[in-house]
Amino acid sequence: MIAYLEGKLLQRTAQSIILATRYGVGYEIFIPQSMTLPKIGDDFFVYTAFVMREDAQELFGFSTFEERETFKMLITINRVGARTALAILSVYKPDDLRRIVAQDDVNALTKVSGIGKQTGQKIFLELKYKFKADTHLAGMGLSSSANTGVFNDALTGLLNLGYDNQSAGEVLSEVLQKDPDLTVGEALRAALKTMVKKK
Repeated sequence: MIAYLEGKLLQRTAQSIILATRYGVGYEIFIPQSMTLPKIGDDFFVYTAFVMREDAQELFGFSTFEERETFKMLITINRVGARTALAILSVYKPDDLRRIVAQDDVNALTKVSGIGKQTGQKIFLELKYKFKADTHLAGMGLSSSANTGVFNDALTGLLNLGYDNQSAGEVLSEVLQKDPDLTVGEALRAALKTMVKKK
């Protein structure tokens, strides 16, 4: 995994930059349109995320680590590919997305090119679950890189079974705090047992 790159800005296109490293290797990196760039030839540093598809292997670059992590979270959402995630981050910073969720601004994502009302609402709901997961994990003092995927998938399972977001999230937090190494299935079963006992 290439986590960051530094070098000289060699060129910029409509969607990407070419960064020349000191070792004589140049990387094409796709970036949000909102990224502030130096002059051609100046030193530059970007956090990067590598995305491999069936037909391509691409690097995406970000000004901050938080943007990179938000991009990685966005591409785990159904129907959100790397280019859509990049388009979202071209319009909204991570803090903007949290504000949108906090204010229940369901239609805000329709301002992003290529996202219609129905898709925007689905992405919004997924974001709400994922930001909720990050909040729970932060409160647990656990590393989101190890636990967010399990938490999100188990939380989605509980929501599909009719449990509300808050109680399901709290129970999953307790379960994963006791045993952070649970798989999604194990976390879901443990949470269901706990919730049945609480009834």
